[in-house]
Amino acid sequence: MKEGRTIELLSPAKNLECGIEAIRHGADAVYVGAGRFGARQAAGNSVDDIARLAEFAHFYGAKVYVTVNTILKDSELADAEKLIWQLYEAGADALLVQDMAVLRMKLPPIALHASTQCNVRSADKVRFLADCGFTRVVLARELSLDEIRSIHKACPDVELECFVHGALCVSYSGQCYASQYCFGRSANRGECAQFCRLKFDLLDADDNVVIKGKHLLSLRDMNRMDYLEELADAGVCSFKIEGRLKETSYVKNVTAAYSQAIDKMTERRSEYYRASSGHCEYLFTPDVCKSFNRGFTDYFLHGRRADIWSPNTPKSKGELMGQVRIAGRGFITITGHKSFHNGDGLCYIGQDGDLKGYRVNRVENGRIFLYLESGDMPSIPAGTEVYRNFDQEFEKILSKESARRRIGVDIMFEETATGYRVTMTDEDGNVASVAQEWKKENARTPQQGNIRTQLTKLGGTRFEARTVDIKLDGERFIPSSLLSDMRRQVTEQLEAVRMDSYVRPAKGLASDVKVEYPVRELTYLGNVMNAEARTFYSDHGVQRVDDAFEKTAPDSAAVMFCRHCIKNSMGLCAKNRKTDKQLREPLFLVSQDGRRFRLRFDCAHCQMEILY
Repeated sequence: MKEGRTIELLSPAKNLECGIEAIRHGADAVYVGAGRFGARQAAGNSVDDIARLAEFAHFYGAKVYVTVNTILKDSELADAEKLIWQLYEAGADALLVQDMAVLRMKLPPIALHASTQCNVRSADKVRFLADCGFTRVVLARELSLDEIRSIHKACPDVELECFVHGALCVSYSGQCYASQYCFGRSANRGECAQFCRLKFDLLDADDNVVIKGKHLLSLRDMNRMDYLEELADAGVCSFKIEGRLKETSYVKNVTAAYSQAIDKMTERRSEYYRASSGHCEYLFTPDVCKSFNRGFTDYFLHGRRADIWSPNTPKSKGELMGQVRIAGRGFITITGHKSFHNGDGLCYIGQDGDLKGYRVNRVENGRIFLYLESGDMPSIPAGTEVYRNFDQEFEKILSKESARRRIGVDIMFEETATGYRVTMTDEDGNVASVAQEWKKENARTPQQGNIRTQLTKLGGTRFEARTVDIKLDGERFIPSSLLSDMRRQVTEQLEAVRMDSYVRPAKGLASDVKVEYPVRELTYLGNVMNAEARTFYSDHGVQRVDDAFEKTAPDSAAVMFCRHCIKNSMGLCAKNRKTDKQLREPLFLVSQDGRRFRLRFDCAHCQMEILY
């Protein structure tokens, strides 16, 4: 057994194909939605597909976590319990859960993870969830390294999972009700309408327009690749990539990039090792800048920074290519060393502040000719930054086989009293052996080269040879057909041994002592939609439990709670003012359809709230 602490790369899986490719490209685990009750309703999968994914993953010692993380109606509880049993029987390794009604169900012995929708920001809540039977907690994205370190110190026995890459919700997860309020689509029930990516005007108390038509709640994407070691040292064991609605090419690229980064860390730091097995060979060079992104931020990991939001566009800008040098008749030239190709997507922020995008028609002698439907060349001032938001050649590579993952094996070929034996031992210590009775014939010429060649022909399997040890009493003539047959038998046997030896994570044990919830009263922020969840909280000392927003909307309430602060991003924060400009408050956001929201700034907690 390896000593140290496991590090897990956890990738999203929109569907079976995506999940398989995530494992193939280096994921130690994937998370996937079932047909119902997942927080991304558009990313549901059949139980049969989840079973197939689990079978593929478990060969590598990788895990499959299934999201059952919506809040549930009373009428859905029986179906949810039935689904959980089906998922367990399909081979799922853990469930991601938000609704505490699940803990009052008759459950199979499956591990439970507290989903990010549980809005876990304190050691008290982590300890409570662990005492109730959760083995892992997904921390709120907004936490800093110091906050994570403090939680781990207080709860060293609890697995901590942390997002490291992908799209960011501006509101604390599980605490956003804007989509439900505006469109009747609950984010807590997997139907988010992405209210935060819309355009807004910012108005002061006198209805003066301070900012016109910008995406004031739209954040950049998270990228913490450079800080994985710091996160591991702070106590994080699972690095999570967001993106259960993303296409397979995105998952391939981002998974491979982070897998390589983790491998470098584990090679340098012997106290950390990967949570699954195998070696990945990549047929491309991973680069997260080439996949969908709105620009990157480490998002509060080292405190508040100015690179959080993306007010000009909620769309992907992609990879920075250079700056415009010349804009001619139907073409531009740019500075920089990167090259566009025919069919690429090119974009830039126009003079009106909006994102402009064009397809590259052709590239000739450094000139980039754009496909212009109207025939008019856009006005692009010199110095404008130009991005590539679709890399035609890169996507073409990713549309084909782009990685191979194999388990390392050591092979021994030896002589027995009545024939020969092949023994294969994999990198995890699993052993398979095949013996064959065979009449021995002496050979006049050396045979070890052919024996080695035949036994290492593992290209059609998921194994790769690390060493070959041959023990013979002299030179023996052994037909290639025999060696090939024995190799096939032993690899099939070793595959079966690997699958039989896989052990799913243990279910957490709830405390024998009834633990109390950290607060005595739960407002609509508790997301309690059913009687079983209400009873759960009452049993744990909560004296007042209000209905979820989706069940009974308050007359007036905050629909978002954000660590992102518009005033701070404008340089107007009282704690860190960067301009003499002042605005008469309260401030308001007005959407393009005329909806009006008041902003409330809780400076003591460095939090912005959005109220209707």
